[in-house]
Order: sequence, then structure tokens, then C-alpha cells
Amino acid sequence: MRFLERERATVAKLLPGLDESLRALPLIELEGPSSPGIQIFRDSGGPGLLAPSSQQGRGATALDALRVQRALGSRTPSLAVATTMHHFSMATLIGLAPAEGDLGSMLVEGVASGNQLMTSGFAEERPDAGILSPSMTATEGPDGMLINGVTRPYRLARSMDVLIASVMVSRSDGQGEELAVALVSAESEGVSVSEAGAESDQVTLDNVLVPPELLVRTSDSDGRLDVLLTAGFAWFQLLMTGSHLGAAGALVERVLLDHRVPESERVGLLVEAEGAMSAAEGVARRIDDGGPDESTLAHSLYVRYCVQDALSRIVPRAVELLGDLDSTASDEVGHLATYVNGLALHPPARSQMTGPLAAYLADGPLTIA
Repeated sequence: MRFLERERATVAKLLPGLDESLRALPLIELEGPSSPGIQIFRDSGGPGLLAPSSQQGRGATALDALRVQRALGSRTPSLAVATTMHHFSMATLIGLAPAEGDLGSMLVEGVASGNQLMTSGFAEERPDAGILSPSMTATEGPDGMLINGVTRPYRLARSMDVLIASVMVSRSDGQGEELAVALVSAESEGVSVSEAGAESDQVTLDNVLVPPELLVRTSDSDGRLDVLLTAGFAWFQLLMTGSHLGAAGALVERVLLDHRVPESERVGLLVEAEGAMSAAEGVARRIDDGGPDESTLAHSLYVRYCVQDALSRIVPRAVELLGDLDSTASDEVGHLATYVNGLALHPPARSQMTGPLAAYLADGPLTIA
């Protein structure tokens, strides 16, 4: 069958063995709390997907990465979402390390060659918090910054090797505060993990020392941090959209293989699913063509919200067409349908972006709520 053929071929090329290993396991096992999915992802070289080949990575383009996430989401959506957090963090680190041989570049190579996992400690777990509202605090010490706070990196808390956290720090000139990005090793003294719910764990930072070379301040980045965050958020929207398109694709695939369903219904679902993916591919190509700027970030948001609307039509129809199923298949369909709806829960919410997008269309700057 041709559906998802291109996406799975991309996985086979960049991460050999990953799709076969996931396909061999039941969905419910892959989605469970003891899922082997993260280890399978590591073993396939997944952590180095976005790292340049010169730094022992797989050198994936944005289009490649989108297709990988869709294929991954069709096998195990929770792993696709969790690895999106890794790729978002990796894209941030790559942007912080433009020069070969510097500390950031060595970290990129270390993550790729060691199949390490990264995640972010931005404000996602706090309702009504802006995506750039730091959930952690920092105080200056004699040897660097002491970071305190909590974050809930989805499914990666116990697997992460590096945490990227946004913090507010005092400006070097003493004039107020500024945003900074801190790189924290999971093995740092003061980092602990505890249970925080059915599908997440809480990471607590208690006076964790971050040396100056692992902290990037807004004022010290020559505008690079603003550009970097714009790029990172465009990547986040793109790959999170692809992950949820994959989960929906798992439902569509089941319908396409069910010959009890009329051809018109099967083709109708296929057309809408592929149309949504084509829109996301347009964002990926913009990133690949010139690097994500403010315009690309805005476009990634338009497409993400458009895909949300498409999924709200595709998923209920797919569930209805699948009809009566045995208990195992029914559980899988129910899980996938619930999971697809999660795209609307990731920041920034459409309701929060209505004003900022209206202002941007009126020639104002784009702000992220």
C-alpha cells in the first residue's frame, strides 16, 4: 500500500531498523509506562537525527525530520511526541553552536555520537503561562548560576541526558533582568526526578550549578538567541504537527486496509490526510530553503492550526468507519483517537495567538503568547 510509504522509506534511510522494531510490537505495549520505545529510538541512532553529519549525526533536513515524525507517530504517537521535545532541544543546541570546536559544537557531537537524549524546561507544563515564561529561577554564585525550579518533560524525565532550560537572570550591566538559556546535565548535583502523574515525571532542580560557558544570555548573543528561539519554535510546530498527523495516519491506515469500507470513504480520508501533510511539508521546505525566520514561524502556526481542523474531521470519521472491532483493536483505536486531539494542547494555543497573529498581519512584530 502506498500510504505512508514515503515516510517509512525516509526512516529506513536515516534510522535503519527503527520502523521494523516498532512494527513488531503491539501498540498498547509501546504506549505503556514500561515501553521499550525510547531505547529502540536510541539504538537506531534517533538522537542524532538533526545533527550534521560532520558532527556524527544523520544530517536530516526539516522535510526528512517531518516525515520521520509522521512515520514514528503512526507506530507509537507517545514516542513521536517525546522525541519532538528532543529534536526541539537539539535544534536549539545546534543553533547555539555555530562554530566547530567550541563547547556547544562538542555537545552536539557528544549527543549524536552517544545517542543521548535532550529535553527542554520551558513553560509548557504551566497552564496560561507563555511559552517563553521561564519556569525556573537563577541566582548568581561565585562559579556560575544556581538554577532552581521544576519541569515535566513528557516521557523523557527518566531518560534525558541533557536539559535545556529558560531562566531569567540579572543583566550583566545591572539594569534589570534578561532571558537566558541554560544547558544542564542530568547528572548534575541537585537534579532529581519524581512521579508527577500517569504519563509524566517531574524534574526538580535544587541549586544546580550551571557554569558561565553553559549559559547563553540574550545580551551576549548578538541577537542570535532571538533568532534561535524563532527557529526552535518553528521546528517545534512542524514536528509536533507531523507527530500528530502520524497518529491520525495510523487510524487512516486501518480504514484503508478495511475493504468493508466503501472506496469513496477511503479515498476521502486519504485526500484530507495527505492534503494536511502537504501543507506541513510546505513549512519544512521553507525551513530548508532559507532557515526559519519570523515569517516562517507565523506560517508554521497557520499550518498547525489548519491541521488541527483537518484532524477534527478525519479522526471521528475514521473511528466511525472502523465500526465494531474486537477489544484489542478497539482499545488501540480509542487510544489513537484520544492522542490525536492532543495537538490542540501544545503551546501556543490558538486562542492565545489570535491577538498576536492579528497584530502580525497588520505589520506588527510576531509575539508568542
